[in-house]
Amino acid sequence: MKNLIFLLLIIAFFSCNGPEPRKPVKVKTGSILQKSVERNKDLLAKEEKQIMEIIKNDSLNTYFSSGIGSWYHYINKSDQTDYYPKTDDLVTLQYNVMTFNNDTIYSKEDIGTITYKVDKQDLFPGLRNSVKLLKETESATFLFPSSLSYGYHGDNNKIGVNVPIKSTITILNIDKQKENN
Repeated sequence: MKNLIFLLLIIAFFSCNGPEPRKPVKVKTGSILQKSVERNKDLLAKEEKQIMEIIKNDSLNTYFSSGIGSWYHYINKSDQTDYYPKTDDLVTLQYNVMTFNNDTIYSKEDIGTITYKVDKQDLFPGLRNSVKLLKETESATFLFPSSLSYGYHGDNNKIGVNVPIKSTITILNIDKQKENN
């Protein structure tokens, strides 16, 4: 009987440990995210190379860096004013969208004249920043990598996934807001 009680105590002692948690079969390492980062870096390098080739082959124009990854040259430069659009200003502008091969995706007539409240309305990232680089009556052609145009999503119409674009932007009018004066 003592042996039976001893055996039951041993069994009870070892069976009271509770359930043991299962270990994951696979540990996520972020490899998918890392691959995406590498793919985006490669894409940007390829597009920057295309932009540098365009600049190299265009001996008629002087290009300037926007500071955010795009490049531009002036078509019409104005010395009439020193004022650049600031947050909340209303800017009336026209622009077009073209491929790097100069195929028109959207003409300025397709898009029409728009009034844009600086930094308060949604335009593609390159356009939002480029508006602030031009003064009233100025016009310039910008080269945007896909990350500054319509990106990995496109525009769900004529612009596909990861398409770099060229755009000529003309500032027709800047309506300065009182707090900027």
